[in-house]
Amino acid sequence: MNKEIFEDNWKQIRSQTTIWWSRMSEYDLKKVDKSAYKLEKFVTMLQVKYGYTRKQAKHEITSRVAEFEATQTKTSGETENK
Repeated sequence: MNKEIFEDNWKQIRSQTTIWWSRMSEYDLKKVDKSAYKLEKFVTMLQVKYGYTRKQAKHEITSRVAEFEATQTKTSGETENK
């Protein structure tokens, strides 16, 4: 996931973060909110909290966001069909 996509989806990612990564706290998210480089700060926090490499952290973010978007698309499609 690149920086622009992450920044565009930050509110969505932020709302799901504690569900996806239970070790991430509101305090951690506020640090990311204040950062000029949100993606880099978030990746670093995942590295610290979970022991991921930078590559693993970025892969986790991309995978979880893609999965979330797929379920949102499926849910909105089901709602429209009713």
